[in-house]
Amino acid sequence: MIAFVLRRLLQGVIVMLVVGLIAFSLFNFVGDPVSLMLPPEATQADRDAMRQALGLDKPFYVQFVTFIGNAVQGNFGISLRLGRPVSTLLVERLPATLELAFTAAMIGLLVGIPVGVYTALKRDSWVSRALLTTSLVGVSLPNFLIGIFLILIFAVWLGWLPSFGRGDTVKIGLWSTGFLTKSGLKSLILPAITLGFFPVTLIMRLVRAEMLEVLRTDYIKFARARGLSDRAVNFGHALKNTLVPVITITGLQLGGIIAFAIITETVFQWPGMGLLFVQAVQFADIPVMAAYLCLIGLIFVVINLVVDMLYYLVDPRLRAERGGSGGH
Repeated sequence: MIAFVLRRLLQGVIVMLVVGLIAFSLFNFVGDPVSLMLPPEATQADRDAMRQALGLDKPFYVQFVTFIGNAVQGNFGISLRLGRPVSTLLVERLPATLELAFTAAMIGLLVGIPVGVYTALKRDSWVSRALLTTSLVGVSLPNFLIGIFLILIFAVWLGWLPSFGRGDTVKIGLWSTGFLTKSGLKSLILPAITLGFFPVTLIMRLVRAEMLEVLRTDYIKFARARGLSDRAVNFGHALKNTLVPVITITGLQLGGIIAFAIITETVFQWPGMGLLFVQAVQFADIPVMAAYLCLIGLIFVVINLVVDMLYYLVDPRLRAERGGSGGH
């Protein structure tokens, strides 16, 4: 187990270095931040002084090593657009993004798994066919279009829910949450449904496919032959084995939800890291863009490590294979 974790940690470090290199090299060529920060009438001397102050006059590899060293310490420099430390901006925006992603993931799990089980057990019913048809909408339509439809129906036509913003928040230490206010919860509903629509359909179809596959296996037939009830067979045996691959997909999907919340946050003007990144792209705010990509990369690496460990603990076949290979 220790060797397994160390191997995954080493792979994670390599991935983070590659992500850091890509982010740093790409966003060095997005635009000239000096031209954006200084007025048009600035002299060449002013430009040179600003470039030197930002460290942009140094060779690429020196800038990259400095960037990695500072990033390890949580120092991503100063935002070229806002003139504030990037780490402070990310810490301020992180709660909004995590709360949105967490709610969307819970919607995906709490709706996707039961619906997937139902469509597998009642696959010939008209309700199952209707749910599968609806799932095609979630797979096919882009997030921003779903968000616009929801805003049109529930915010414009019905006037039940707000169409933008996060509502009122409560400060608990460094964390700001909207879970404890009525307007915060109402503001969360539409973006969370929008972001959770694709995970619902993905998990639903995955659970259905895995459930149908497991129900055809020999040990399920033996369980029925022993006289076990349908409930015991379906939920005690089939569902338990179905959830093993679902752990992997759900874990990876959580990273995707955080990373791709950009579109949802932009549509609903949700004050999270995604909206901050979009604004940084418009201004060519290199420190913010590079820091955001590195943070998303770190989130994916951590989630992958946790998923691998859970998969290792849940699936006894992996432990048996590693135990057997270790004995040779």
